[in-house]
Amino acid sequence: MEPRIYIETPRLLLRDWILSDHQVFIDMNKDERVMEFFPSVLNDEETLASIGRIATQMDDLGYGLYAVQRKDDGRFIGFTGFYLTCFESHFTPCVEIGWRYSVDDWGQGFATEAALACLDYNKKILKIKDIYSFTAVLNKRSERVMQKIGMQYQGTFDHPDIAEGHPLRPHVLYRY
Repeated sequence: MEPRIYIETPRLLLRDWILSDHQVFIDMNKDERVMEFFPSVLNDEETLASIGRIATQMDDLGYGLYAVQRKDDGRFIGFTGFYLTCFESHFTPCVEIGWRYSVDDWGQGFATEAALACLDYNKKILKIKDIYSFTAVLNKRSERVMQKIGMQYQGTFDHPDIAEGHPLRPHVLYRY
């Protein structure tokens, strides 16, 4: 069975995850460059568990972190989409827009293209009132995507799941 395509852009398909995506995602989450602004890389089991959480939210909520596939060569390159975030903070629970891509596909505008398409999909279909995005203060690449897609800076916060004193604890917060 073909995966459901939720969103199509000029260069990308945002679709359901398929089994062949799993190993690519496992490899991405072991790449220290991809995971630079996370507390650690993920092992196979942690990545498979995250795919399970993504699938559960997709089933329960009807939206989620969509697998992103390039149209030109058919490769799975990462994800972009929405995630219900529930850690303890002044703005949670909330729907977050997020992205993660393989290093080979950085710097080509895929995250921006896919995120803009997701926001348009939300406006037309999902109609989620407020969408947030956040990242470590040090992650200027991801913050720049937030700015490019029209999100508004809300300030900073300390991520409660990251230890006090850790350089990744301070986060920026944006809202759309």
